[in-house]
Amino acid sequence: MEHALDISAQIESLLFFKGEPVKLGFLASTLKVSEDEVQQGIATLETTSTRRGVVLVRNGDEIMLCTAPDMGATIETLLKEEISKDLGKAGLETLAIVLYQGPVPRSEINYIRGVNSNYILRSLLVRGLIEKVEGTTRSTTYRPSFELLSYMGVSKVDDLPEYASVQRAIEEFKIEQKNNNDNQERESLSEEI
Repeated sequence: MEHALDISAQIESLLFFKGEPVKLGFLASTLKVSEDEVQQGIATLETTSTRRGVVLVRNGDEIMLCTAPDMGATIETLLKEEISKDLGKAGLETLAIVLYQGPVPRSEINYIRGVNSNYILRSLLVRGLIEKVEGTTRSTTYRPSFELLSYMGVSKVDDLPEYASVQRAIEEFKIEQKNNNDNQERESLSEEI
């Protein structure tokens, strides 16, 4: 006798099977339910998975099953060779920009850092710490990977330490840079006249 699974169990099965980030729309169409029902199922799954070896990690409109933060030490041992290599100051700086500003275009990363970041971004991609985002902009856009969020023990970027204050500081920096650029342009124009 086959038992009908509730929506949260069906979502869990699909996420386990896929083993990669899945869009909410994909879950709704695959399970032939509304996105509201998917959201309810996800909420139930988040609640029931708190005492298990997996957690749900959200990144935008995608969701993925990841290992529980309590398994971090064990997982870290398994991934030590890959993750233990020194990222260096430039790598950590770039990773912080992607974490706190992502999804962020490469051009903006280069602007914030003041240097070309292509090599660093490639290194972070290879390590699985960031991922490319499909988009319509000419510059490649990056965001933190599910693996990074899981490794850090957060289920969404808003849970990062000091997230709100870092967001404010970055916005203030952008405004200050824009004002400096505007002032330089005005000074340049007045010198020409």
